[in-house]
Order: sequence, then structure tokens, then C-alpha cells
Amino acid sequence: MRFPDWLEPMAATLTQERFTGAEWTFERKFDGIRLIAYKNGKEVRLYSRLRNLQHLPAVAEVIAGLPVHDVILDGELAWDRAGGFHVFDIIWFDGRDVTGLPLTERRKLLSKLPLRAPLHRVKPLDEKEPWQRACAEGWEGVIAKRLDSPYEHKRSKHWLKMKCELTQELVVGGFTDPQGGRVGLGALLVGYYEGDDFVFAGKVGTGFDTKLLTDLRARLDASAIEKTPFTKATGLPRVRQHWVKPKIVVNVAFIEWTEHGKLRHSRLLSVVEGKNSRDIVKRS
Repeated sequence: MRFPDWLEPMAATLTQERFTGAEWTFERKFDGIRLIAYKNGKEVRLYSRLRNLQHLPAVAEVIAGLPVHDVILDGELAWDRAGGFHVFDIIWFDGRDVTGLPLTERRKLLSKLPLRAPLHRVKPLDEKEPWQRACAEGWEGVIAKRLDSPYEHKRSKHWLKMKCELTQELVVGGFTDPQGGRVGLGALLVGYYEGDDFVFAGKVGTGFDTKLLTDLRARLDASAIEKTPFTKATGLPRVRQHWVKPKIVVNVAFIEWTEHGKLRHSRLLSVVEGKNSRDIVKRS
């Protein structure tokens, strides 16, 4: 079989779910750039995810010395580059395309290679809630991978990216109507106080179960008002929206604040009882 010039790397899908299971394995998500290493005889080529050649003599030297004629390794290069090349998969081995093998088998092949610095083998995490360790240790997050999954040349739901999240208490100022088969409401419209202004921070549309959706809708309908309570707002929905008195406080998880001051990838954690909504301000 002809050694490939390029194979599209597999990409993980971002998820806000947190779970474990016998069919899943977890790895640390390193903060760096994707690096795919091609070794064919004495030739070594190092590419980024977008197929840009990378000049990394120390990495190339170790890969060139691996005891296999041809191999393709997938991993992450630490941003500072001094942290090395963290190898988490193998997609070609000794004349064979191994992308059709399950992850368990590809890991066995990878274990046969004697990696040495600046190459590092990415080890599975064995914590019950590995995402908690990631956030506690300041990692970017974790990747959940199905053990039976092949290596797919696309963004796949067999690899799920769980990024470390921020949390923020926010005040509900409105909501949108549900769509499709959903009940209760579509998304909460939330904000925080900045002096006398009530600032719109975005939508929260996940993290609910059916009971919470219906319970919240009843509470929100009871405090309905005609006009938006937000005094500083861009990006408010213009259809199927409803406004309420800003009294209900919720705790929200999200990845980051956008450059426009909105929540990115938010999800509801809980409804907070007994909190004065006017005390809710944006955390620095």
C-alpha cells in the first residue's frame, strides 16, 4: 500500500455533557497545536491540522529513529514547544492503514513504539470524573473517546471534547418559546447588574429536564412584563421572546465570555433560591 501524502485528522466534537461509561476512555486535552507526524524511511514530515509544515528538529530526530519503516502519529504539540509532542494515536503502521481498527487496537500498536522525549505518550485517565481533575489542575479539559471507534477523517461524535468551564450566577430577564417537541421554554435570557444597568449576557438553552422546564415556565409567566428589563443589550431575540421581572437567579456554566460580552456554550447548573437579584454582578 502506497504511503499517503496526507490523511485528514480526526476532530473532536465539543460537548457540554459530563458522563462516563465502560465503552469510553478519557485523555487529557493538551493546550497547543495539533501535530501529525509522517515517517517514511528516513524522511519525516510534521504537519499542523491545516497541513502547514512544522520545523521541529528535535521531534523529527526522535521520530526518524523509531524502529519502524513507516508510521503516522497523531498528537498535540505544546504551545511553548518545550513541552514536547504528546502522541495520542497512530493512523498508519508499517505499510498498513490502521484507521479502521478500533481505538483499543491502535493503542496496542502505539505501545510497541519506544517513545522518548520530546515525544510523550498520552495516558488514559482513570478518575471517576476526569473533567474535575482537568479543571483542578488547570488543564484545558479532557477528551472522551469511544474504545471501539475507528479513526475518522472528520469531526466525530466518537471523540467528545469536554472543556473546563467557568461558572457565574445570573438573573433571568426573559425567555424564548420552545420549538419542536420541547415543552416549557426554549432558552432563558439572562444578565447581570452593572451599577443601575441590567446587562444582557446571552441565552441559556441546555441543562434542563422536562420538570424544570415546566416549573420554570409557570414561575416566569407569573412575573411577566411587557417590555425588556435589560437596559444594556445587544443581540436580544426579536421573535418568540417574553420578558419577566428580573428576580430569579440561576447558576450557569460556560466556556468563556465572547469578545462581545456574551456567554459561549452555556448550560444551566441550578436555580438559586434566596438570593437578591440586584447583588448579581459579573465576576472579573
